[in-house]
Amino acid sequence: MTKNSISWMQNHVRRQLKISQNKNLDSSTVKLATKDLKAKFGKAQVLKGINITFPENRVTAIMGPSGCGKTTLIRCLNRIHELTPNAKVEGEVILDGVNIYSPQVDPVAIRRRIGMVFQKANPFPTMSIFDNAVAGLKLAGVRNKETLDRVAERSLRMAFLWDEVKNDLKKSGLNLSGGQQQRLCIARALAVEPEVILMDEPCSALDPLATAKIEESIAALKKDFTVVIVTHNLQQAARVSDFTAFMYLGQLIEFGATKDIFEAPKNPLTEKYITGEFG
Repeated sequence: MTKNSISWMQNHVRRQLKISQNKNLDSSTVKLATKDLKAKFGKAQVLKGINITFPENRVTAIMGPSGCGKTTLIRCLNRIHELTPNAKVEGEVILDGVNIYSPQVDPVAIRRRIGMVFQKANPFPTMSIFDNAVAGLKLAGVRNKETLDRVAERSLRMAFLWDEVKNDLKKSGLNLSGGQQQRLCIARALAVEPEVILMDEPCSALDPLATAKIEESIAALKKDFTVVIVTHNLQQAARVSDFTAFMYLGQLIEFGATKDIFEAPKNPLTEKYITGEFG
């Protein structure tokens, strides 16, 4: 799938939606936003009316103690949450001014535009490194070898993995180290040229060297993508993000520029979490 064909598909989806623009959003700076977003598992309410904006071509970190709703939030951002039995979403998630939960929206098209990298690296075990990298393209029907070769190299380079695997592309993705597997999953997400990349604790199981590679990749990705990363690691949030959100018990407690959140938090709960009084 060429960049032009992907752009055509995205524009086609937008035209088909026919949903009014949210006038409160500045489309030049905000890529993604939520409006009174609520999420449930059965009767248990996990998100309690989240209102947050994700600036375009920036990295936003979402931090907070375990069980506060961080992962549920990002799973709602590309309509993965609703795939869980007894899961329910209320409110809006607005992508380029369009509510992705409108009945007219195709969730599969949304998941192409908003890619996801999970906490645990999950390369497809029966596929080679190359086939893992282009799995999304092949699923979309792309078979042209020149296109697949070009996209595989580009996405692996963007994930800072190409130089390490370029001579072993036919080997299984499971032959890679944990950090390399996670970067392969990042490359796989990038291959279909999404507009937003969601990352759920991508470094939680990695050593410091592998973590540094992932963080290097994240810093580079914001030139072309809007990145949202969930992390328990406060130092990582401070290193890689432009904006930081702090969540607690399903609520958004504070959101702002990362420097302001870490140096001058406005909410006492945020300050207590950052200083280690709880977490």
